[in-house]
Amino acid sequence: MAKAIHSMIRVQDETRSIAFYREAFGLEVAQRVEFDTFTLVYLANGETGFELELTVNKDTTQPYDLGNGYGHLAFSVEAIYAEHARFEKAGFAPRKLVDFNHDGKPFARFFFVKDPDGYDIEVLQRAGRFQ
Repeated sequence: MAKAIHSMIRVQDETRSIAFYREAFGLEVAQRVEFDTFTLVYLANGETGFELELTVNKDTTQPYDLGNGYGHLAFSVEAIYAEHARFEKAGFAPRKLVDFNHDGKPFARFFFVKDPDGYDIEVLQRAGRFQ
């Protein structure tokens, strides 16, 4: 059976991205690997074995074109209202909280926020399948 281990995004400013993911989601640098033309930074926390890989291409000076194929990353949290307020206080500009229903029953409670490179991130209340 396959095991999901990481997802990769390209970022422009390593320091800015690490600071965002640390403050927003408690991710810390698990490993940093320097190459001639790029750097790989693996971010993780104790909640899961899944990691976020940041790729920093050293010759990139313009923002990445995220196109229309990228969806989002998702993180689950214990207290969605408190997290939304914390994100607002931190200046992350979270979008509004959404209660999403299916067949008249609650399915998910979430909000979206953008990281410094414009990637969408969904923050979900930890419940149901979103543990």
